[in-house]
Amino acid sequence: MDLDVYVTAHRAEWERLDHLLRRGGKLTGAEADELVALYQRTATHLSIVQSGLPDPMLTARLTQLVARARATVTGTRRSSWRDAARFLTAGFPAAVYRSRHWWIPTAVLSTLLAVLIGWWIGTHPEVQASIGAPAELREMTRPGGQYETYYSSHPAASFAARVWTNNAQAAAMCLVLGAFLGIPVLWILFLNMLNLGVGIGLMTSAGRLDVFLGLILPHGLLELTAVFVAAGTGLRLGWTVIEPGPTTRRAALAERGRAALGMAMGLALVLFVSGLIEGFVTPSGLPTWARVTIGIAAELAFLAYVYVLGGRASHAGDLGDLEEPDRNATLPTAA
Repeated sequence: MDLDVYVTAHRAEWERLDHLLRRGGKLTGAEADELVALYQRTATHLSIVQSGLPDPMLTARLTQLVARARATVTGTRRSSWRDAARFLTAGFPAAVYRSRHWWIPTAVLSTLLAVLIGWWIGTHPEVQASIGAPAELREMTRPGGQYETYYSSHPAASFAARVWTNNAQAAAMCLVLGAFLGIPVLWILFLNMLNLGVGIGLMTSAGRLDVFLGLILPHGLLELTAVFVAAGTGLRLGWTVIEPGPTTRRAALAERGRAALGMAMGLALVLFVSGLIEGFVTPSGLPTWARVTIGIAAELAFLAYVYVLGGRASHAGDLGDLEEPDRNATLPTAA
């Protein structure tokens, strides 16, 4: 198809659409109907130009024209408390629920890896020697040592804020870097499990694994679940690059990428809760059973939130994506 001929054939429609848009709200009923029809036709023209007549200048012109027309036709929306409530009660839990086939296996395999690393370190003195000198290891694992005093080494509020910031950054990196075929996500996950495995191994070798678990479980259950959700979603995004499914790769990445960014905000709230537990509950004087019970309750509450609210929203058709008016227009593909 000749580009000049195509432009000549449709220039009048584009100019007419531009003229109607410049008039703003001063349109008659007939002119408003004409604007909608011209918007639909111009969107089709843009799709044809993008797929069959690639011209950067014309594409930019039509993209701007379609965007202006879409804003006029659909109107502008402002975020409201309703949007926040919908995100917390439907969008976020639905996104987590729909990605469960990725983050649950990620959680299981990662936990097994941490346990395996812990067993390897705990049963091999030569590996322990490569981690630190005997005196250093004793200082870390003894009663009142570094593993125990770590959680009370700073004021609770500042410690909770620091932990929350670090964990939220790690979760966000898993979600964002997933598009790189998931490779950075696997590395981030490995480092986290290595750190956990070292603690398990060293405290096991010192005969104090129960103390270690009593310190980790109150906040670690919810914290690690959030990390696993982020990692699993990042891996799913990476797989989308390889296998986008029935839609185009661009459309699939856009949909799952938007859901992933929304999950980053939701997981930041989850990690905020785990940070509060780590800052105020883990180092508290509560008995171990009480601290662990709080951690288990927080974990069960999150899972119920995902499976009840998220499952219900997912079955109702919520993809965890933006609402339709907030998404970019999906243009038809030329044959």
